[in-house]
Amino acid sequence: MGWLDEFFPPQENVTKRHARGQLRWASLFLGELRDGLTMINMQSAFLIVSKNYTEKQAGILFFVFGMSQFLFQTPAGYLYDYSDSKITWLASAGIATTFFTAITALFAKDAGQNLRLMIVIKFLQGAVTSFIPPGLNSITQGIVGASGMTQQVAINEMMNHLGTAFIVLVGSLLGLFLYPNLGGLFIVSPIACVLFLIFLNRIDPNDIDHNEARGLIKDENATAAPSQSYAVPPEDESGAVLVGRPGEENNIKKEKINTQPSFNFGWEMISAPGARKSVTELQADSPLRVLRDPTLLTFLLIVFLFHMANGTVLPLVMQTLAIGSGREGILLSGLCIIVAQIFMVLSAKICGTYSGIYGRKGLFLIGLFSVPVRCLLLTFLLMIRDGGHDGFALNCVILSTQVLDGVGAGVFGTMYILVTSDISGGTGRFSMTLGLTTAAMSIGGTVSGYLGEALAEDLGYKQAYFILMFLSMIPAILYLTVMPETLPAIVNPNYKQTQQQQIPTIDEGDEGPHHYGNSTSQADTNYAQMT
Repeated sequence: MGWLDEFFPPQENVTKRHARGQLRWASLFLGELRDGLTMINMQSAFLIVSKNYTEKQAGILFFVFGMSQFLFQTPAGYLYDYSDSKITWLASAGIATTFFTAITALFAKDAGQNLRLMIVIKFLQGAVTSFIPPGLNSITQGIVGASGMTQQVAINEMMNHLGTAFIVLVGSLLGLFLYPNLGGLFIVSPIACVLFLIFLNRIDPNDIDHNEARGLIKDENATAAPSQSYAVPPEDESGAVLVGRPGEENNIKKEKINTQPSFNFGWEMISAPGARKSVTELQADSPLRVLRDPTLLTFLLIVFLFHMANGTVLPLVMQTLAIGSGREGILLSGLCIIVAQIFMVLSAKICGTYSGIYGRKGLFLIGLFSVPVRCLLLTFLLMIRDGGHDGFALNCVILSTQVLDGVGAGVFGTMYILVTSDISGGTGRFSMTLGLTTAAMSIGGTVSGYLGEALAEDLGYKQAYFILMFLSMIPAILYLTVMPETLPAIVNPNYKQTQQQQIPTIDEGDEGPHHYGNSTSQADTNYAQMT
C-alpha cells in the first residue's frame, strides 16, 4: 500500500508508524463502520428474497437496530473518554456483532414467523455496534493526535470502503451460486472479524495517548474558530503549559492529567468563587455544556436529517434490482454496494487531501447535494421502466447511480468525524461528542429505514424516491445557510516539529467553561495576537 505512504510523515516515531499501519489494516476488515461488521445492508435483501419478509417486516427489524444504536452511542462514547481499555472494548464489539449477524442468517424463519426473536437480536446487535465508531476513532485520535486526524480518518475510511467492497464482492459471488438460499454468504463476516482482530491486537496500547484520545490536547498551531469559546493556553520559558489568566502571578504549571471518570454532568450552578480551582482555568467541559454548543446542535440536526433521507436509498435500490430478477438481481444488488464503496474510497482520499487546506464546508456540501440528484435520477429511471423498457441495460443504468452514493456517503463518512473533532477540540469530550453525532446518524437511519420501506410498499418505489429527493434537500440547504466553517486552522508547514500542548483535566466537580476572562493586560493582548 505504498500509495498511502504520502500520509505518513518521514520523521514520525517508528512505534507510532507501526500503530498507524496496524490501524489501517484493522480498518480494512472492519467493514461497514457505522453499521457494525459487514452485511447489514445485505441482510435486508436476504430476509426479503430468501426468507419472504415483507418490506415492512424488514423495516421493523432495522428500526429496532437503529433505535438501539441511538440509545447506546452516547454512553459508549462517554465510556471511551475515560477507559484505558479501548482496544479490548472495540474487539469485543466486533466479536459480538459478528455473532449476531451469524445468528440472523441461521435462525431467521420464513415470512417472519420468529419476528420477535429477530427483533431482540437486532436490538442487541445495535447495542454492541454502537461501541465501534467511537472506539475506532478514539484509538485513532489517541495515536495520531487531533492534528493528524484529517489524514488518518481519510485513510481509515479508504481502507474501510476497500474492505467492504471486497467482502461484499465475495458475498455476492457466493449468493449467485447459493441462490435462493442465501444464508451461506454470511460466512464472510466471521472471516473478516478474525482478520480485524489480528491487526487490532497488534497495536501496542502504550502507543495510544488517552489524553489525546479524549480531546484534551490541542495543536498549538490551531487557530480557534470564531464559534469556539476556548483558546490555546500560554507557556512559560521552559515550554510548560500555564494554568490561569495570562500575565497573572498565580500562573502554575499544569498538573498530571487525572483520567478518573467524572459524574459531574453540569446540572449544578456555581454559587461560590471557591467552588472551582479557578473559573479562568482551561478545563474539560461538562456534558451539559457540550450539549449547549449551538454549532454542535445545528450539526446534530443536519446529521439526523441527512440520514433520514439517505439511509434507506441503498436498500431500496438493492431491492429494486433484486426483486423479480433471480440470480442476476442478487448479483446486481451486491454490485450496488461494491460500486458505491469504490467511489467512497476516492471521496475519502479527496477529503483527506483537501479538507485540511480549503476547509470542511465546501466538500461537505458536495456530499449533501449529491443525494437529491441521485433520488431524482432514480425517479426518472423508474418512470422509464414503468413505460415498458425494463431490461438488463436499464438495470445497469440504475446501478450506475451508486456512483453518487459513493460521493454522498463517502464524503459524509469522512467529514462528519472531522467536523466532530473540530467542534469538540479542547473540550475533553471527543468520544462523547462523536457518540452524539453518531447517535443522530443512527436515529436518522432508523427513521429512514422504516419510512422508506413503508413508502415503497404503500406507494411504490418511484414515489418513494421522489419523496426522498425533497427530504434530502433540507439538510443540504441547512448546512449551506446555517452551519459555519469548523476547520480551526491550516497547518503551517514551517512548524513540522511543533510540540502539542495539553489541557489539564480536573477532579470531580471541577468541570467548567473554557475562557480567560476579559483581561486587557499587555500579556492578554500579546496572547490574543498569538492565537
